[in-house]
Amino acid sequence: MAPIRQNVAGADGVRIAVGVQYDGAHFRGWQAQQPGVRTVQTCLEQALAKVAAHPVRLACAGRTDAGVHGVGQVAHFDTTAVRSDRAWVLGGNANLPDDLSLSWACAVPDEFHARFTALARRYRYLILNQPHRSALWQGRAAWHYRPLDAARMAEAGQALLGEHDFSAFRAAQCQARHPIRELRELTVQRRGNGIILEVEANGFLQHMVRNIAGVLMAIGVGERPVEWVQEVLAQRDRTQGGVTAPAAGLYLLAVRYPERFGLPTVAETMPGFGEWVTG
Repeated sequence: MAPIRQNVAGADGVRIAVGVQYDGAHFRGWQAQQPGVRTVQTCLEQALAKVAAHPVRLACAGRTDAGVHGVGQVAHFDTTAVRSDRAWVLGGNANLPDDLSLSWACAVPDEFHARFTALARRYRYLILNQPHRSALWQGRAAWHYRPLDAARMAEAGQALLGEHDFSAFRAAQCQARHPIRELRELTVQRRGNGIILEVEANGFLQHMVRNIAGVLMAIGVGERPVEWVQEVLAQRDRTQGGVTAPAAGLYLLAVRYPERFGLPTVAETMPGFGEWVTG
């Protein structure tokens, strides 16, 4: 059994990183908003403040939108409280709603920042592809009733790999300083009645994954040729990029950091379509 590590706070306190999971269906996104609006950040800060016995302010790896889920979200906060890693997790979870939880906690150096020291983010997009909607997957996967060709979608997506100007795939209200991102991996696989799209990049623009999914679904259903992805990318015009896919299918799967921070390794596992989607 691993020993319980006690985090010792210095004069200026200690920085704590946490792993966060949530079902985004009933949250208005990550970022705290006006009073009364239910967000992931607000719920977490209120819960951790009770454990710390003082107010805390969280920064996260990626600000997910309303309806988007988190499997491997990472956040950090500074505290003067002395608590064990286990106490942060158990105490935090005791004060959190059922659709939000902490999976781990650990002390990190002051140079660590959940957003700015991240090397990569990985997202998964789930598409339920069958003629009728599913009550069980409602809010957890996008539903597309017309048959999708996963191999065609995968082929088209390869044009997005590498460093590009992703202006055509960013939301109109995106506040990122520049649209250049490096997409390092894109895969599309069919599993039964489900299609799994996974992407990894050094960073993502607002709605970027959902806009990629929307373009690939238009190609997968045969409405557009495979080459359309390259045309959209080259035009750098969001109005030419088709429909933004629903938020329900999107999951922040993992965030990668330099090994020197020693963050826990969390398996990137989720219930698969192969087990659950039977028609």
